[in-house]
Amino acid sequence: MSAGFLSSKSLRMLFFGLAGVYLLYLLRYYATGSGGPTLLAIQMVPASIVILVWGDLREGSYYPRLSPFLRQLVAVICSVIAIASAAYLLVNVEAIRMDRLGDWNTWDHLAAGALVLLVLEHTRRHYLPVFIFNAVLILYCVYGYLVPGMFKHPGLSWNRVSSAAGLEMSTGIFERLPQLGLTLIGSFMLLLATLKAFGCIDSILKGSTRISRRSPALLPQGAVIGSFGVAAVSGSGAANAAATGSATIPMLIRAGFPKSRAAAVETAASLGGQLMPPLMGISAFLMADLMGVRYFEVVERALGPALIYFLGVALAVYLISQRFRNPAADPIESQALDWMDRVRILAYLVSILGLVWLMGVERLPGMLAAQQVFYALFALLAGLHLLRCWRSPEAVEGPWHRPFAELVRHFATTTSQLTVLLASLGILTAAFSITGVPDKLGVLLMQLADFHLIAMVLTAFAIGYLIGMGLPVAPTYIILAVVTAPFLIRAGVDPWTAHFFAFFIAVFGELSPPTSVTAAVTSRIAEASFLRTMFHAVNICLPLGVLMAAIFLQPNLLLATGVTRWLAIGQVLLATLGLVFALHGRLPQLKKPAEVAIRVSIAMAAGGLLWLG
Repeated sequence: MSAGFLSSKSLRMLFFGLAGVYLLYLLRYYATGSGGPTLLAIQMVPASIVILVWGDLREGSYYPRLSPFLRQLVAVICSVIAIASAAYLLVNVEAIRMDRLGDWNTWDHLAAGALVLLVLEHTRRHYLPVFIFNAVLILYCVYGYLVPGMFKHPGLSWNRVSSAAGLEMSTGIFERLPQLGLTLIGSFMLLLATLKAFGCIDSILKGSTRISRRSPALLPQGAVIGSFGVAAVSGSGAANAAATGSATIPMLIRAGFPKSRAAAVETAASLGGQLMPPLMGISAFLMADLMGVRYFEVVERALGPALIYFLGVALAVYLISQRFRNPAADPIESQALDWMDRVRILAYLVSILGLVWLMGVERLPGMLAAQQVFYALFALLAGLHLLRCWRSPEAVEGPWHRPFAELVRHFATTTSQLTVLLASLGILTAAFSITGVPDKLGVLLMQLADFHLIAMVLTAFAIGYLIGMGLPVAPTYIILAVVTAPFLIRAGVDPWTAHFFAFFIAVFGELSPPTSVTAAVTSRIAEASFLRTMFHAVNICLPLGVLMAAIFLQPNLLLATGVTRWLAIGQVLLATLGLVFALHGRLPQLKKPAEVAIRVSIAMAAGGLLWLG
């Protein structure tokens, strides 16, 4: 196999140079807001594509079947196309938005179309279900006249599709979704990259394993707490399962859990991180943008459901551990926490509390609050790291600059991935918009609402279930928020209830049989049956199903404030714990008929408590 024209060292230097410029440019924007979000998207969506191209090339995942020379040649060609297209759009941005609006020339279409194709190609390589969904919708835009029934339409020209996807700015790859990824979400990604780069996430996992030293019975809860803590600042349940499951799943198996049960516990914990503020799998930002409310308003309403889910899963794991835990198992070895680990864990907690204080009490915008916490956190962790390098160099793994390089790499990579994914979702929403699919589905939903609201809600769930089987949380939520939420609201459902229902369905999509991505990851780590893992995970995640019903049966869970909301949270929590015990609890001192009768009675009482207004 021939060698490439760039060595691995040159590739590394080039990637970190691009990533450093990417970080510095966004820091400048966060400080000044120069040009506005639309101009930023025109600049940084192509830049994100370039970052991802060279990052994949550096890691060896960029068209691995090609020779190194051809891979690098393709990377150069794609980068040149992205940069040239961006330069053309930037030079002509005013003419495109004003003078030639609706009458764009060939060069306009070529520049925008090239970037749309690059976004779609990255989506094909990394998010195949999203790519397939987009490809089907684009073909539907052009050939809709071939579709029978209510979804038939006359068909649109390729120029119309190109303009909606890349030139109109209010839709497509430069619309508010990628703008949100680069601005508000990007500022939070900067904070999370700092936590990861300076070892705070590793310290949380290390601290969770220390819980088991107090009592072997606490080992499963340590795994749950560690996974929850990491997943709360992770954008993907599957990614979190891959990162933390390699540590938690072997611990659970060693403590006596069957392999499929251990994998299911990690699945439930990783999935729950998507419900936890401050990120909620980035859906919190999307929900705030779509509803036109402050980001903190979403976060404060999400806290109660997240606590209910966490405590429900913790009880389920405890009850399961009583049946499978091996008391004779050797104690789990855990590393001692040094002073730096304790500082990192404290920094993690203080950063979360700082965000809550700045957004909730000081009422600062989310982007500004995240910046202030970032600067304080970076100064603390970077200063302590340099002090440690100076005083105890033998205690520091790797070169002194590793955390700084990791911060640049992690921020540039994750923000670029998110931006391109959201740009791809912009193509999806543009296709929805120009074909009128949401309105047509809305007619069906409103007809069901005339029959009964429950029928409408169940149909919305079915739509989300089918979509969620192949898509991550964010795309599923976006589709449901566009397709079902407006019509639920029109039928009388409160907007908060409609959007949280869409969000819960989207989270369930990462668990939904038969294509649970998170269960696939954990079962592979545990070397367990995928189907058994998925089945057990659905049982452990019962609290998520309860929450979907509770937001309709107990609307104060989301809509009330103060004591009234906490009373609703307590009521739903008691009902959830009762249902969890009825499903997972065992009373071995009783005969089977008596035990079943008691568990059924508890389930009925819990269901009644959930139903009572």
